[in-house]
Amino acid sequence: MNRKQFLKSMAYLPLIPYSMNLKDLNKMTSKMSNTSKMPVLFLGHGSPMNAIEENEFVLAFKKLGEELIRPNAILCISAHWETKGTFVTAMQNPPTIHDFGGFPQALFDVQYPAPGSPELAKETKKIITKTEVGLDDKWGLDHGAWSVIKHLYPNADIPIIQMSIDYSQPAKYHYELAKEISSLRQKGILIIGSGNMVHNLRMVAWKKLNEEYAFDWATEANEMMKSHILSGNHQKLIDFKSQGKAFDLAIPTPEHYLPLLYTLALKEENEKVTLFNDKSVGGSMSMTSLKIESN
Repeated sequence: MNRKQFLKSMAYLPLIPYSMNLKDLNKMTSKMSNTSKMPVLFLGHGSPMNAIEENEFVLAFKKLGEELIRPNAILCISAHWETKGTFVTAMQNPPTIHDFGGFPQALFDVQYPAPGSPELAKETKKIITKTEVGLDDKWGLDHGAWSVIKHLYPNADIPIIQMSIDYSQPAKYHYELAKEISSLRQKGILIIGSGNMVHNLRMVAWKKLNEEYAFDWATEANEMMKSHILSGNHQKLIDFKSQGKAFDLAIPTPEHYLPLLYTLALKEENEKVTLFNDKSVGGSMSMTSLKIESN
């Protein structure tokens, strides 16, 4: 549908019977090409308590939500959904998953009833050729997704799907897989990677979890990562297992790091990277986040 046809069809909207439902109207307008390319985000989600606290990281998420173009839907790659194979959530109403323990009841009481998008799930499955993508009806929204997205869109009115991380595959595989979903950016889809660049729970200084504090190796790793991100040296980040002891300590397991690679893989030439929430807490966890967008 070209612009002239669209404007003509809009002129007839008052004559459309009230029996025409929203889904039918969406089908009509979905034929339009999206003229603006959505940004891509990597969000350092940190402690689940960020879902209910009012701190500087949360305030930055809220500010970001106010600045972003409102998306048609969200695709989130969360550190907290690892599977053998790749899956996308395909239910109409994904449940809020409280996949943690030992936190106040107030955190378990949080619900984020955003709708799902079976249509986006099917589209994602269709455009990925690197592997067979499964449609999942059992997972939902884990805290890697809802604990940060709730600050971007507190009304829970943007459809969300999650894409799982195949734990059996190397970093290069995830980077290449992410490139296959780049066309979604032109369809109003906000793609979010949610994890932490530096994430070593075994070495957390728990008494300093609520203050800015980093071990020397955590600072070294974070600074090296940022240098590679800003210079566009993605190969070093893909080869994270060969970057020395600081990286080894920062990434003892890859699930929180890999969402960063999904985000970076979607960066196109001449797009800019903006860092925010660039602080560390608890000694061994960085909250560093980034936004990729066209100049």
